Amino acid sequence: MRAENKFIVKLLLMVMAVSISSSMATLHRVGGKQGWHPNVNYSDWSVRQRFYVHEWLLFNFDKRYFNVLEVNQTSYDSCNDRDFIQNITRGGRDVIELTEARPYYFLSSGGYCYNGMKVAINVEVPPPAPAPAPVKNVSPPSIAISISLLLFLISFAVACFY
Repeated sequence: MRAENKFIVKLLLMVMAVSISSSMATLHRVGGKQGWHPNVNYSDWSVRQRFYVHEWLLFNFDKRYFNVLEVNQTSYDSCNDRDFIQNITRGGRDVIELTEARPYYFLSSGGYCYNGMKVAINVEVPPPAPAPAPVKNVSPPSIAISISLLLFLISFAVACFY
């Protein structure tokens, strides 16, 4: 493949990646830069965030020492790690999708909850998208045009490989 064609294909792939990523839900890194560690005030962190259904939480931590358990409010308040709803610990970079509009409660077992490793968040239904401003004498693009454009771009990228 010629260098010009490689550049065009890379450019098209980058445009497609940006388009896809802009439509994806938000990923909240629990604790911000500090991640999931003892002696962090997760209440301060969570009140500065807005959580919506179909967004994601990312817990970054050392799995040799810590874990992430979803618990109910009673277990959260008392740091009870025995009656958890689910253990989301997999490898120390663990994500969970917020599938319902409700409060969620998470803690780390092994006594770390008493050192602040617990977070409560309230998940809301996303607000409706604002209505677009009316534009006079311009017809909106149809879905057929969008599909045609996408097919053209894919065809063009494939043609560049040959």
